[in-house]
This record gives sequence, C-alpha cells and structure tokens, in this order.
Amino acid sequence: MNRLTIRARLTLVFGGLFFVAGGVLLAVNYALVAGRLQQNRLSLWIGGSGDTSGLDTAAIGAMVGDYQRVVRDSALDSLLTQGGLALVAVSVVAVAIGWLVAGRALQPLQEITGTARRIAGADGAGRGLHERIALGGPKDEVRELAGTFNEMLERLNRAFDGQRRFVANASHELRTPLALNRALVELAMTRPGAPAEVRQLGESLLTVNERHERLIDGLLTLADSENEVTDRTPVDLAEVARHVADQVAGPADVRVELDLAAAPTAGDPVLLERLTQNLVENAVRHNVPEDGWLSVETAVVDGRATLTVSNSGPTVPGYEVESLFQPFRRLNRDRIGGGRGFGLGLSIVRAIARAHNGSVEATPRPQGGLTVTVSLPSRSA
Repeated sequence: MNRLTIRARLTLVFGGLFFVAGGVLLAVNYALVAGRLQQNRLSLWIGGSGDTSGLDTAAIGAMVGDYQRVVRDSALDSLLTQGGLALVAVSVVAVAIGWLVAGRALQPLQEITGTARRIAGADGAGRGLHERIALGGPKDEVRELAGTFNEMLERLNRAFDGQRRFVANASHELRTPLALNRALVELAMTRPGAPAEVRQLGESLLTVNERHERLIDGLLTLADSENEVTDRTPVDLAEVARHVADQVAGPADVRVELDLAAAPTAGDPVLLERLTQNLVENAVRHNVPEDGWLSVETAVVDGRATLTVSNSGPTVPGYEVESLFQPFRRLNRDRIGGGRGFGLGLSIVRAIARAHNGSVEATPRPQGGLTVTVSLPSRSA
C-alpha cells in the first residue's frame, strides 16, 4: 500500500479538524436552541396562568404543551438535519481549499526535491552540482533549508572538482617521466654494440612502460569524461561501432556478429569512439578461449540511440555487476594485476555516457558473459 503524500496528509488533517470543529459547533448550537425553546415554553405557560374561570385549563394546557413539543422537535430536527448537510458541504469545500493551500505551502519543498532529483539523475559523480535553488519568499524555515542545501551542494561541487583536477594533474605529471623513461630505454637499446641482454631487458622495460602509459591515458580519459559535453556534433553510433569492430574485433580470435541500424545521436566523436572501443575490447578480453563470440547492435529504442555489446565468457554473478563500473575493480573484486587491463574500461564507459546525458546498464547472461547497453539521447529527439 502506497503511503499518502505530505500534501494529502495535510489536507486530511485540515479537513478533519474543520469537520470536528463544525460538529462541536453544531452540537453546541443544538443544546443552546433546545434550552432556549424549553425556557420559552415555561415562560408561555407561566405567563398564560391568569384568570381561567370558565375554561378547561387542563385541556388547554395539554394542547399547548403538545403544540410546543411538536414545534420544538421540528425545529431541533431541522437544525440538526440542515446543519449536518451544511457542515458536510462546507467540509468538502474546506478539503478542496486545504488541498490548494497545502500545495502552495509545499511548493518550495517541491522545488528543492526537483533540484535534488535533477542532480541525482544527472550522474552521481559530481556533474550538476553547480545548480542551486533560487527560492524566494519570506525568510522562513523552508528558505533556511534551501540555503543549507545550497551550501551542501557548493561543498560537494568543490570536492568533486578538486578530485577531478587532482587526477588530471597527477596523470599529466606522470606522463613526462614515463616518456623520458621510454626515450632512455630506446636509446640504450639502439646504441651500437648493445648486448642481447640489454636489448631483452629494454623490451621488458618498454612493455612495462607502455602498460603504465595506457593506465595514465585511461585516467586522463576518465577525468576528462567527467565533465559534461557542451560542444556536440552529429554522430551515428552504427558508423562508430562498425569502425571499432573492424579495428578491434577483426584481428581477435572471436566470432563477431554485427546488427547495426542507424542510431543518430550528438556528442563528442572521440569520446563516443572510446566508449565503443572499451566495450568491444572488454568483450574480446573477457571471452572464452575457444568458440568465443561477441555481438554489437545499434538501434533507436523509445526515442533513444542505443548501443548493445554482448559476449560469451565466464559466468558473472549479478551482485558483482555494479562493482565492475568502479575504477580499478574487475570481476571477483580483483585489484590491478596481471595482463587483463586496469579495471578502468567500464568506468570510462559510464563516465562518457553520463557526460552525454545517457546511461549504461549491464546484465549477466545465464550462459556466461555480459550484455552491456548504452542509451543516449537521439539526435532527432
């Protein structure tokens, strides 16, 4: 059973209080009118007890008493019936007015809720925190709540910006020594008369250096994709997927299935290509050694451009899926190690999708592997 909203509860409270107060007022009026009619009956009886010679006072008194009783009962019944109907009618009007008044009183809270929902729906990684609640009106408790909420958003925005700047600056600073190391190793390897041991050691160092460079490149991409894309150009996901599939999946020892329908969207072509490349590379890397396959599909679904990449592979528990989108996390919560990547692929995919006002969903396949679906706003929409 769904709980009532605050507006509905306030309306019921207002209407209930009004109905109870009206009922009490009706009861008090009923008692006062009944007492007043009783006093009038006694006054009439006392005032009419003068010279009654020749009259049957007992019969007259009984007749007058019966008439007063009928009038009294009729008046009280009319008061109770008509007053009750009036109370019900006015209570209905009061409930309607209470609904309108409660809605107007709660409008500032609805603005706060709407802002929080927009920020939460924007991503969850810090974008949208620049938005503030511009609440007017008197300086009351609701406006104080809005001010507190704005202060919280300001602190969160600074924290997320500082985190992104740190990652970007650290990645840039690390690229220089890595480039210098590569140059020194290549110089030592290409020196005339360099022994075979030096060349073999140089190749190993270049492999390690290349791995570190790819890690730094992934961190830079992740930091850059955290910012919302403002300069958008028309892009067809089908063309991007076909280009990436030819480059990445073609040389791989897996069967590639393509179902590419037009999926027009708008955004940064480089980032969208990186998003598709990461999905396809993950599908190739985390596949089965023999008879492996991957599927790439593009389409427009419910007015949104979608890219779906499915692959065979090891069974993925449902509770592990969300952790795959966290940086440096891989299946079974392994940290960085080995030669199977850094755990940044799906993190970059989600960051790029959010930068384009899109979303990413991953679903484990019962036979093993994953199905990852990226949904982006359609260019036609």
